[in-house]
Amino acid sequence: MSSGTRRRAATTAVTLAMGGTLAFGLMTPAASAANGPCYDGRCKTTVSAPKTITVDSRKFGFGKLKITSVSSRSVKMSAAGGSLSGSTSPGGTVKFNNLKIWVKSVSGNRASLQLFPTRY
Repeated sequence: MSSGTRRRAATTAVTLAMGGTLAFGLMTPAASAANGPCYDGRCKTTVSAPKTITVDSRKFGFGKLKITSVSSRSVKMSAAGGSLSGSTSPGGTVKFNNLKIWVKSVSGNRASLQLFPTRY
């Protein structure tokens, strides 16, 4: 095999590898966007009840986070078909499996939430 053939084969391999990486990279945000902005467990959102937020079930052990009630004193939520439930006052957090939900504030019947994944 000549050095030109080896160089061409190496260039082709690198091009194919990079093409696969770029294609996957371009598909990932679109796939997440199709499931909603909170799918990866990282988002800021304002909700009123009832509201369902879609998250990655493989990552968190449930696919739907349901905000069931919003009042000036508490925000109630559930997940995993109701087997996980909790509530907190504005400024507090609720943790379902490895997803933490921070209730930043409440104004009227709307709650400002921030979701973020945890390691445990």
